[in-house]
Amino acid sequence: MTPLEERIGYKFRNSLLLAEALTHPSLGHESQRPHFDYQRLEFLGDAVLQLVITEYLFRNFGVEGEGQLTKLRSRLVSREALKTHAAELDLGRYILMGRGEEASGGRERTSTLADAFEALIGAVYLDGGLEVAKNFILTQTRTDLEELAEKPVDINPKGELQELLQSISPQIPVYELVSQSGPEHEKTFVSQVLWEGVILGQGTGRSKKQAETVAALEALQLRRWEKKP
Repeated sequence: MTPLEERIGYKFRNSLLLAEALTHPSLGHESQRPHFDYQRLEFLGDAVLQLVITEYLFRNFGVEGEGQLTKLRSRLVSREALKTHAAELDLGRYILMGRGEEASGGRERTSTLADAFEALIGAVYLDGGLEVAKNFILTQTRTDLEELAEKPVDINPKGELQELLQSISPQIPVYELVSQSGPEHEKTFVSQVLWEGVILGQGTGRSKKQAETVAALEALQLRRWEKKP
């Protein structure tokens, strides 16, 4: 078994699937030769992840309505959450990428780690089937799922942050779009929240709204306004 297979507890029958899941698009661009990359597996893995998490929430949160279940799922499959799971597997070190991408910090980039984690799910699904992929996903997200069971209450990070800051000053937090990347149908957005000239947090998401929500969550965790002179 490869070191990564040992980490995830699964031996691939088709090792090419694992190689594909760990190949960044920059490798083909830099070599200017046709080369597979993880984008197709990422597309598949995202769907498998959504299905498994949706079924888990449906079965374990029987009294919650559709809106609440959607919010809980968003927390579990956010770019930041997936990046955390990838980091726990040390996934960045196994990704094959172009020298330019690596030099610019590609191995630690949120979008790269989240995409590679979804691609890995897609590869596991194709190689071992839905049950194997389901076990992998539930194992990797166990901590988040346990935390969700303890704190399943509806949260509104943006509203909570604004209310907290307005108890200190009448100035409201402002959200700015830092960057957007990816194809039109599957963009990744990065937003930051500022208050009185201080960047309180930054977040990444598949929509501007999701990126702003993650930024508000980070702001609530870091509480940088308390360090403001």
